[in-house]
Amino acid sequence: MDTMKAKDDLATTAGMAWCPGCGNFGILDAFKAAVRLLEERGVPRERLVMAAGIGQHGKIFDYTALSGFYSLHGRAIATAQGIKLANPDLAVITFVGDGDTMGEGIEHLIFAAKRNSDITVVVHDNGVYALTTGQRAPTSARGYRGPSTPHGNVEDPLNPLVLALEAGATFVARGYSARKKELADLMVEGVLHKGFSFIDVLQPCVTFNNTYATYERLAEPLGGEPRTFEEALTLARRQDRLPLGVFYRGDKPSHEESLLAGLNPVAAHPSRDERAARVAGLIAGSVKQP
Repeated sequence: MDTMKAKDDLATTAGMAWCPGCGNFGILDAFKAAVRLLEERGVPRERLVMAAGIGQHGKIFDYTALSGFYSLHGRAIATAQGIKLANPDLAVITFVGDGDTMGEGIEHLIFAAKRNSDITVVVHDNGVYALTTGQRAPTSARGYRGPSTPHGNVEDPLNPLVLALEAGATFVARGYSARKKELADLMVEGVLHKGFSFIDVLQPCVTFNNTYATYERLAEPLGGEPRTFEEALTLARRQDRLPLGVFYRGDKPSHEESLLAGLNPVAAHPSRDERAARVAGLIAGSVKQP
C-alpha cells in the first residue's frame, strides 16, 4: 500500500493555521504515513498516543485523529514520559519545537535521554519561535535577524543531534520535511526502537526563516549508519553538509523496563468497586467499637 497516498482517515475538522509552504505539512504527511506503516508492523493506532507542546508544531495534534495530550510549553516530553510510565504497553510519540524543547524544556529532553525512556521525540526544527513571529531560538544560526535580534544573533546555535547523543539517547536520527517518505520511515524506526528515540527534522519556516534553498543544497543521505558512537558524533557536528538518516542506534534497558520490571500500572490498577471496598474497610477498621 502507498501510505503517502492512502485515504486520509486520520484527518480532523480543525481549521488549518499553518502558512502555505510550511515544512510542518511535510511532517504531518510523514506522520500519517508512519501511523499506517506501524499498523502494518503490528502497532495499531489504538496503542499509539501522541503529545505535543505549545507552538506551530503543536497544531499537529489538532490535525491528527489520534488519542493524546496537549502539554504546556516545553513540557511535552515530561508528559510523554508520564504516559509511558502509566501504561508501558502504549507507543508514545511526542512532537516538540526546537524552541520549546531546546529552551524551556531542555532539562526534560536531557533527562529523558539519560533515562532512556521508551518514547519517540520528533523535533520540528525551524530555528525560530515561529508562533510568536520569529524570535531567535536556541537553534537559530549566528547572524539570524528577527524581532529579538534585529542586528543579528551573536550566539552559536545548539546542535540537537550532539545534545541527544551526549545525553544518552539510544536512537538518534535526522530527517527533512521535504523528504516525506524517508521521514516516515525514520518515525517508524523510532517508534519500534526500545528506548529513547530522537528525530531532529529540518523544517523550513517560509515566513520567518525560509531555509529551503539551504537544505536543498546541503541535505544528503548518510549512505549508511555510523559504526561507532564517536563516528556518529563526528557526522552530527558536520556543518558543510547536513546528513540525513540514522546516526546512532544503541541497545540498553529502557527506563520503564528498569523501573517497573514488567508492571503495568494501568492494567494492575484496582477497579472502582475494589477501591470502594478498600476504603470502606479502612473506615470500618478506624471506627472503635463500643
